[in-house]
Amino acid sequence: MASRSKSSPIFPWLKRWLSVPTLIVGASILWVLLISWVAFGWQLGSTGLVDETEPLFAEAARQMYASGDWITPYFNGDPRFDKPPLVYWGMALGFHLWGVTEWTVRLPSALAAFALTGFGFYSLRRFGVPRPQPLASDTSRSGQSQAALWTSAFIGAAVLAFNPETIAWARTGVSDMLLAATMGAALLAFFLAYAQPQTPQRQTAWYLAAYGFAALAVLTKGPVGIVLPGLVVLVFLAYTGQLSLLWREMRLGPGVLLFLVITIPWYVLVIQANGQAYIESFFGYHNVERFTQVVNDHAAPWYFYFVVVAVGFLPWSPFLPYAIARLQPWRRRFWQRQPRTSHLGLFALIWFAVIFGFFTIAVTKLPSYVLPLMPAAAILVGLAWGDALLHTPSLRPMGWGFRVSVILNLVLFIGLGAAALYSPNWIGNDPAMPNLPERLSQSGILAHAAIIWGLAALAGLVLIIRRHSPWLWSINLIAFVAFLTISILPAYGLIDTARQAPLRQLAHIIQTQATNTEPVIMMGFKKPSLVFYSQRPVTYIYAADAVDQHLHRLTAPSIWLVGRRQEIAQLTFQTYQPTETISQGTYQLVKLTCPDITQDIS
Repeated sequence: MASRSKSSPIFPWLKRWLSVPTLIVGASILWVLLISWVAFGWQLGSTGLVDETEPLFAEAARQMYASGDWITPYFNGDPRFDKPPLVYWGMALGFHLWGVTEWTVRLPSALAAFALTGFGFYSLRRFGVPRPQPLASDTSRSGQSQAALWTSAFIGAAVLAFNPETIAWARTGVSDMLLAATMGAALLAFFLAYAQPQTPQRQTAWYLAAYGFAALAVLTKGPVGIVLPGLVVLVFLAYTGQLSLLWREMRLGPGVLLFLVITIPWYVLVIQANGQAYIESFFGYHNVERFTQVVNDHAAPWYFYFVVVAVGFLPWSPFLPYAIARLQPWRRRFWQRQPRTSHLGLFALIWFAVIFGFFTIAVTKLPSYVLPLMPAAAILVGLAWGDALLHTPSLRPMGWGFRVSVILNLVLFIGLGAAALYSPNWIGNDPAMPNLPERLSQSGILAHAAIIWGLAALAGLVLIIRRHSPWLWSINLIAFVAFLTISILPAYGLIDTARQAPLRQLAHIIQTQATNTEPVIMMGFKKPSLVFYSQRPVTYIYAADAVDQHLHRLTAPSIWLVGRRQEIAQLTFQTYQPTETISQGTYQLVKLTCPDITQDIS
């Protein structure tokens, strides 16, 4: 690879753009809107809610909306103490404005991801220097520095939006994306304050904003919303030798007061309404026990999050080790001598490491737990690509690291193409989706995916041969967008048709035909979507003998029973007899009546 120079061929072209402020500002707004709409908004409500978790949140919000009780969330008539209310409030507000739909269920997550992308762009634009260097005021920055800021911002925002982890949770109606956004906003607001000591009023405003965003994070998912940002800030200030800022700059008094004003009222009201049951369930089970014990069988080996981050941050993950190593975090004294304005990369690295380490230590492990570190990973990679694209000198020459990352990126393209071709051999049959591998193969979705990654590998090879490898980021972006729109979303629609649509159709029948006195039972498994779509309470019973015992205790003249054919076939039907059977996919809806009870009533 040729040695890197202090300027790049794109610099004169970018400099002309920067000379027209309205043009570059307009392009920035359009860029953030475009990537956010494609990543988070396009076809957001085109598929039904996915069991098991999403309908739990949706139904709790729907019951809040229907009952007018905005303090205690309920699911299926029982209090749901899993999460605080912010995500439910967002969904319920959407129900008030636009009705109860899949789109309004997922809208809070999508808007949170959009806001985080815009905030990430702004932060990189202000302080996204690709390497430590002294910076003066905004007006005195060199053209090269300005170009570096804009380049890092455009690339970093795209990386932040287009990775599987962020897209998956931004399109799902649960609390994870809202937590990542509020926590990320709190950390970015802290850094924007930290980096501007020369403007005390602006600094104070950003510090207070950080406290406010942290409070919203606590209203989204509890104490973790302040514990994790607090740990990141403490480790960062300790590393830079500036812990005194906690008392000297960070407005602890007004900030803590603002934090308490936002968070305490709801917690007081919900404890008043539910007492010890809420304290033990939320603070004990859903916070302390999740960290110290395995909850709901969510155990995993110590290296679990290495795999999750590597896969969840595709196709950018091959460059993440290089993006971290190029900062040389072992040179602590070097960093302590640098101005605050050049610390964004270091701050993102500590942000990434603290959250990664925290959840690696935690006993309960889920893929969504590391979602809050994805913005930090995007900032790191955005800075690295901005440096590579503009050919600015690094802390030390690390050409070998960049070359290895480029090769790994090319291998990744080939691997993804091969995986798409051979994935039918690896996909197991879900009982709710029989013949899924065959259906995916016949749809052509997998072939399209293989073509996309094959073309990406070819384009990447051409760039490497022509010594334009810093432009490989654009191939990553174009290929991933094509993969999302041509393969992932159609595959998601196909899976929805096979897995969720039959249950929705049966729920609609229950909603329109069942009376308020007719109980609804689901046997064999728990699918919360049945409650949401039928808008009826459902009794979940797993074993056939337990269903028979439950039927003996009922006094209703008729009931509705949902289950799979083979499970319903196990019932003895002594008291109640089937009078109507409707099949959809692998499910059956059976109306059962009791002649004796019907005769007594008549």
